Amino acid sequence: MSESGDVVVGRVASIAVYPVKSLAGRTVPAARVDTAGLRGDRAWSVVDADTGERVTVKTTPQLSSVVATGDDEADTITLTEVLGRPVRLVRSADGPRTDAAAVHLVSRAAIDRAAAGEVPEGCSADDPRANLVLQLTGGQDERAWVGRRLRVGEAVLDVVRTPKHCLGVYAEVRTPGRVVDGDAVSLLG
Repeated sequence: MSESGDVVVGRVASIAVYPVKSLAGRTVPAARVDTAGLRGDRAWSVVDADTGERVTVKTTPQLSSVVATGDDEADTITLTEVLGRPVRLVRSADGPRTDAAAVHLVSRAAIDRAAAGEVPEGCSADDPRANLVLQLTGGQDERAWVGRRLRVGEAVLDVVRTPKHCLGVYAEVRTPGRVVDGDAVSLLG
């Protein structure tokens, strides 16, 4: 137990930020969680240089193998080479380009279940593309948290739903704050 009846259900096992939507993420030791999600997460998109259409991992799976370096020019050259067509990076004017919710959480148990064959159609068991991977205790299952509130480090999150084609749960940010690898994860009373 922690503050006013909160129940500690686990710890943050890893934190990932995906600077460019659809590209591979990078693990970070800590992140600032703003109302729109993890700072720097999905702040850029890949677009076709000729049409201006957004290029996503759903239509172009090879994007997921590219890790953004932070050098826009170098990343654009790499992407153009990998995809075999001209593309460019575009910064999102409206904040992170999330399709579902501000934060994606998944437990190690869900990853283990997926590795054993319990994988939703269209989901990758190898890379669930979650922002926060959690090590849960006591047989917890994050799917049971829909409609509940969590404290993860300094941030407070409202768990809003399970993804249709991914592992874990999606959450909106109620209270921004910093999250550090190893921080406690608590269900709020």
